[in-house]
Amino acid sequence: MEFNNPIFQALLGLVIFYIGLKMFSGGMKSMGKLEHLEYFIHNPYWMFLGGIVCTLLWQSSSLSTTAIIGLVASGALPLPSAIAAVLGANIGTTGTIWLAGIMVSDGMPAGTTKHIALIHTGVNALMAVTLLPFVQPIARFVSKF
Repeated sequence: MEFNNPIFQALLGLVIFYIGLKMFSGGMKSMGKLEHLEYFIHNPYWMFLGGIVCTLLWQSSSLSTTAIIGLVASGALPLPSAIAAVLGANIGTTGTIWLAGIMVSDGMPAGTTKHIALIHTGVNALMAVTLLPFVQPIARFVSKF
């Protein structure tokens, strides 16, 4: 088997990524209670902003969502705050398209790149702003399953 095969490299990369996410999730589950962050953890609006910031910093909504799921599984994060954080991560992931647009355009995105970035950001922001006031009812509904 040749290691320069692009299919092999892609599959190996996916396996390593999956293992990394599982290890990260396990670490987040073991964190338990975070008393010093209680004010932020129980406030969905702060968690929404936290989801945006973390995803912008990590450039990975998958990593943010994995962290959120791990914290919910450990009982450290209530479900309404987790839903708000995932909505924030969905907006934070739009930073990637802006970053790609800046790299391609040598500055602020222009033309089609700008249009794609604006639509991506606008749709995600509209969805988040629409759903954010309803995180409590959504959490109650989801917790039935």
